[in-house]
Amino acid sequence: MVRPRLMALAALIVVLAGVRPAHAAEPQPCDTPAVQKYGEASVTGAIVGATVDAGHAYVVTRGLKPPVVADIDLATNKIVRNTRLPDDPIEGAWATAMSGGKLYIGTYPSPDLYSYDPQTGAVEHLRSLGKYGGFVWSLAAAPDGTLYAGTYPDGRVWEYVPSTGAVRNLGVLAAGERYVRAVAADDTSVYAGLLDKGKLIAIDRRTGAKRELAQGPTGIGVVQDFGDRVLAGSGDTLIDVRKDGTDGKRATLAGSIDMLTVTPDGAVYATSRPDGAVYRYQNGALTKVADPPSPEDETRRMAQIDQNTLVGFSGSGGMWRLDLATGRSVFTDLIEAGLQSGSERPQSMLLVDNRALYVGGHFAMTVRDLRTGDKRRFRVPGEPKDLVRHGHKIYAAMYPSGQIISIDIRTDQVESLGYLGHGQQRPWDIEYDEHTGRLVVASAPLGAKLDGALSVIDPRSHRIDVYEGVIPGESLMSLSVGDGGIVYLGGDVRGGGGSPPVKTSATVAAFDLNTRQVLWQADPVPGYQTFQDIKVHDGLLYGVYKRNSGAWIALDLATRQVVHQGTLSGYGELTVHRGHVFAQTFFGGGNAYELGTEAKLLATGLGDEWYTNPQLHFEPGSWRAWTLVGRDLAQVRLDPGCPPLTVTQEAS
Repeated sequence: MVRPRLMALAALIVVLAGVRPAHAAEPQPCDTPAVQKYGEASVTGAIVGATVDAGHAYVVTRGLKPPVVADIDLATNKIVRNTRLPDDPIEGAWATAMSGGKLYIGTYPSPDLYSYDPQTGAVEHLRSLGKYGGFVWSLAAAPDGTLYAGTYPDGRVWEYVPSTGAVRNLGVLAAGERYVRAVAADDTSVYAGLLDKGKLIAIDRRTGAKRELAQGPTGIGVVQDFGDRVLAGSGDTLIDVRKDGTDGKRATLAGSIDMLTVTPDGAVYATSRPDGAVYRYQNGALTKVADPPSPEDETRRMAQIDQNTLVGFSGSGGMWRLDLATGRSVFTDLIEAGLQSGSERPQSMLLVDNRALYVGGHFAMTVRDLRTGDKRRFRVPGEPKDLVRHGHKIYAAMYPSGQIISIDIRTDQVESLGYLGHGQQRPWDIEYDEHTGRLVVASAPLGAKLDGALSVIDPRSHRIDVYEGVIPGESLMSLSVGDGGIVYLGGDVRGGGGSPPVKTSATVAAFDLNTRQVLWQADPVPGYQTFQDIKVHDGLLYGVYKRNSGAWIALDLATRQVVHQGTLSGYGELTVHRGHVFAQTFFGGGNAYELGTEAKLLATGLGDEWYTNPQLHFEPGSWRAWTLVGRDLAQVRLDPGCPPLTVTQEAS
């Protein structure tokens, strides 16, 4: 019969083609493991608050949940006790101060006040100084032991009396101010440094009356009591003023003033950003006395511990001793000294050729070799907010310095390409344009500025061209490289956040890298203020908004009209893979979507543990994406043809 012959011929063709018959026991894509976890994505020993007292130092970690308070014996440089703060949603404490033999700790993102007893290690929650999402940025003890705390986002100073537990809110210091970044106190007054408005304010401790002592050139980040005078750091300027506001003096250094300390003998020392060098302030001038003990690091505290020795604490998780006579310093890694490290929320991620995965943390890059499973970790100068690769180099946009660095994937060598400058310390997005051979960076300013910038960088010559205010009245949160040297920009009307917006709707713009001109601008959705991410694909510009959170659009580039839109669980980052557009978002448990004419949910339960932007990094030729599940590195199957995944934190 003909039919059996045809069937036999069809079977032969299948065999010759190397295709298994349909009944063969081959797993289908949706049957493959949905999630595979690979342990901690990024490990940290970074610190925020630090205080020195009676031969010991006390530091508080950042990024760990819950944070660790570490007690360091300065005689041995060893940590003698690690104590966890209560397991609340707190991740660190910028503010620490000693009073009455106890350490007081101000936390974030729950702005709470704790006490820590160095004798017993006991921790006690005392008060909340605001709603969740706030910071206790600064703490100072007056001579009588009364504590003063500076907070965000209310821009207030709070008084706490340890003997009674009494709390007093000292009110608004400047209209629209959000950050009291630094405080100091004496017998009669509290001195507050405002970050947005750049003002140095004196508050009468008895009456609450307020006086402006000085106006800085930019935000004030550090304040110190100096006898009958007050010292404050405002950008590159040290402000030195009498406590009645008269006889103001100023000194400057290259970079920005990071930390100040007044020693018992009346000497004043400062550290600078971004290099981390040490200066002495004397006779109205700042003079460099030592090279950076921890290069390109942040200084959390300094103190003189004997006649010739200055001790400092670095944000990356280190402690240094500086011999004031010789200028020589010794650095101690706090993890090696016994600090209890742990998993942090990653800043960024990059997949390199299915052979290595780079995860940006706080002052560190963790690399996982995907062929062997080995991990290594090396230092970088700050927080890598975004990463891009070209050739054998990875380029990272760094906060808080606004520096662009390269990392050689063959050697891990880190090299600086320079700083964006122009107040652009928040670089959010970096891409490489093949057409022009340039890196492009979208950034926002710090403090009371609105205009962000597009920076165009030649990775060979290191030339940086900064186009500040390229979208007037807006900062830049995102960019996407298109064809022919055109880069598309996503704006934010909030700017640095310290000034009222002058616009109501976030803008997208097209910028020609060949002519360095803006080609067009459009405000796709009236009233939506902030793009979190944009991505151009197949003639459409896809955008996810942070404000309103989770709103998304697809904009036709030819007509500049919105052709698709909807709402996701929150905001995050967009990815194009195999002709599809994907988004991963915060909130709602951590979700992943495919965007087309509508949003299709692909996975939920990934968690909300990214520090900057939730990201997906797909393996070439597959539907498996590297991302996070909780704080663990994970591969997740995100096949648009499969049913949605519900990921559990125990998945493996």
